[in-house]
Amino acid sequence: MSHRAEMPAPSPAVRPPVPAGPAPGGLPEASVTVEKLSVRRGKADVLQDISFSIPAGRITGLLGPSGSGKTTLIRALVGVQRITGGEVRVLGRPAGDPSLRHDVGYVTQAPSVYRDLSVLDNVRYFGAMHGRSRADALEAVAAVGLSDFLKRKAGDLSGGQFNRVSLACALVSKPRLLFLDEPTVGLDPVLRADLWAQFADMAAAGTTLVISSHVMEEAGHCDSLLLLREARLLAQLTPAELRRRGGTDDLELAFLRLIQAEGTAGPGGAAR
Repeated sequence: MSHRAEMPAPSPAVRPPVPAGPAPGGLPEASVTVEKLSVRRGKADVLQDISFSIPAGRITGLLGPSGSGKTTLIRALVGVQRITGGEVRVLGRPAGDPSLRHDVGYVTQAPSVYRDLSVLDNVRYFGAMHGRSRADALEAVAAVGLSDFLKRKAGDLSGGQFNRVSLACALVSKPRLLFLDEPTVGLDPVLRADLWAQFADMAAAGTTLVISSHVMEEAGHCDSLLLLREARLLAQLTPAELRRRGGTDDLELAFLRLIQAEGTAGPGGAAR
């Protein structure tokens, strides 16, 4: 599951969201644009020459095996990762720009929740920093299936419930762009399905979501996919295109076949 990393402390006046408008030429505005992004740690390439764009109001899945660079890429998109080269723009501004603090949400892999506060008080605290009301907090708690635990201290919850409080703390701000780093890890199948339904509703309402996972079956819930392997972008495509290129309806098998084809073609051979 995920931990919510806070953007810089908000100013007292909360700026209302600005709807994403069309780009010049009538094309949909990109929520995220990445050009030749590279990140190195020591002598190792963590991300290598990655370029892509993400349209507004879509669910984009960031998929790849552990160690492929998913978390580092999300950190770069949020603006908390030192990059070696390239450019990252989010909602038309440089990633990490202070003006994005009310527009961008980030849920990381380790929960960031106050154990001695109740579920509702945790969510209200994070919501207050974005000018959200008690009703907004209740809505976020309901979205993660914790309405029956409003007054329960977070520290008294089970591991899965505790993780869900962290997710609610991100949802309460109603961000225009939401990054979630493996948000469904450790959740039961019913809640996982409920959360994906909630994500779909958010996207339909105009929120852009970028969701990382190493579980390929979750790719089917996404509008588009970014497939990472060994620090490089293997492909950007839809689930239907992945099935077609892999010659199977099994998304995991299709991904493995794409990896094999890319290896045969050489570096960058299958990237799009």
